[in-house]
Amino acid sequence: MGKFLSDFKDFAMKGNVVDMAVGVIIGGAFGKIVTSLVNDIMMPVISLCTGDVNFNNLSYTLRPETKDAAGEVISEAVNFNYGMFFQNIIDFIIIAFCIFVAIMVITKFKKKEAEAPIAPPEPTKEEQLLTQIRDILEKQNKQ
Repeated sequence: MGKFLSDFKDFAMKGNVVDMAVGVIIGGAFGKIVTSLVNDIMMPVISLCTGDVNFNNLSYTLRPETKDAAGEVISEAVNFNYGMFFQNIIDFIIIAFCIFVAIMVITKFKKKEAEAPIAPPEPTKEEQLLTQIRDILEKQNKQ
């Protein structure tokens, strides 16, 4: 049992697993932000542009509900809810665009880090000694 727990600890503490967990948590929070962007900002503007059409309520009745003489529902209506489908397509496009922009920003920052000039490494003691010997020999040849 001890080896099992040790193996599990080694697995759980690997960088990839921890990075994935952080990504899932951040992704969940990012999903809430994008959902709010879609529902609270984008959809009211789209609804205003389309004449206050609420996409969620758009549907086509394939079979209406049937009621008995007392007014109780015998069979439910069958609806083709295409408005929700349009809403999900719009959500997907906005989410994909937000992720695209986030990746572009991250890539831009990584390029700036990569473009930063890296100072050349200091010469080793052997290289310094050889340089001194070279300089001494050049000085002797000039005299």
